[in-house]
Amino acid sequence: MSRPDPAPEQTGPEVSGTENARALTPDVLRRIAFGALLGAAGGILFWLAHMPLPWMLGSMLFTMVASIFGAPILPPNRIRPALVAVIGVLLGSGFSPALMGQLGDWAISLGLLALYLVVSGVLAVPFYMKVGGFDRITAFCSGMPGGLMEMVSLGKDLGGDDRKIILAHAARIVVTISLISFWFRIIEGQNVGTAITKGGSPSWQDLAILAACGVIGAFTALKLRLPAATLVGPMLLSAAVHVTGITASAPPQGLVIACQVLMGTIMGCRFLGAGRREVIHAVSLSFGATLMTLLVTLLFALVFGAFIGQTTSQIVLAYAPGGLTEMSLIALAMKAEVAYVASHHITRIVLLISFAPLVLSLIDRRPPGRIKPRD
Repeated sequence: MSRPDPAPEQTGPEVSGTENARALTPDVLRRIAFGALLGAAGGILFWLAHMPLPWMLGSMLFTMVASIFGAPILPPNRIRPALVAVIGVLLGSGFSPALMGQLGDWAISLGLLALYLVVSGVLAVPFYMKVGGFDRITAFCSGMPGGLMEMVSLGKDLGGDDRKIILAHAARIVVTISLISFWFRIIEGQNVGTAITKGGSPSWQDLAILAACGVIGAFTALKLRLPAATLVGPMLLSAAVHVTGITASAPPQGLVIACQVLMGTIMGCRFLGAGRREVIHAVSLSFGATLMTLLVTLLFALVFGAFIGQTTSQIVLAYAPGGLTEMSLIALAMKAEVAYVASHHITRIVLLISFAPLVLSLIDRRPPGRIKPRD
């Protein structure tokens, strides 16, 4: 199999690793600051225009366009774990004792998730092969909605085109959260505003508890090698302190907005170094594949809604092929059950991490490998 030409220095996750290892010279800091300011400008404009999920969508789309046109920006990847931890604590604040009592009722929904992944894969993977011209390994790793880093790592190890996989997943997340947000806001007429905190300003004691949830939760989850550790750990620990009544506070609104702006900036910068035609091709393919997958999502919600016992909106948010962090934020903005949505996306990641190596080994006819969950 012919290998693709080496990717430019700034391409998707290559940027992440490169920027983390790069010395913070004045030029690098200027590029990071410019990217953050551009993201903030996008967030403010989207907020003023009353767009759905404005701070994350605005910053993401502004920096995505800037990346495609070669603007001198870089993502603030060094602080990404801290940003994700804050969002995890925020999501955990949406858990309640009443929600915890419903965990047993979600068994059917979680079980059907495996069937949903199979049906989605049967549609998306051949689409990437026939329409996109991808080889089997690259098509599988591009079409299955797993974690970006895990699917890129696995595909690269088996000889897939990691550059195409990177762009496919970056585009998938952009397309999914954009379509979902605008659909619920414009078509369904539901409020998809800003994912903000509840109540007033937390006390110093509450801030200390929330900070401990972020630090201890992330550290513990990393030690346990959980998927999306810096999000899942803080979210679970935050959920525990909120369910038990230790605190009813959530992170300050200003901090949450800043985290959403910077996360959107990081997502937009995943397209750095990619040519315009390459990005247009990737987004076009992703739009087609994602649209098919979202139609399957809606079909599952309509057909199995009565058995699952959830509203159509809840099921769509839980099954949609977006990122765990992004879809959970949309659920929070819509005042949906964050626990239900997040648990399904965590399960999706675990299922794909567990079974993707076996499926790919059958496709590639090599012994199955193992991939290590990463955030």
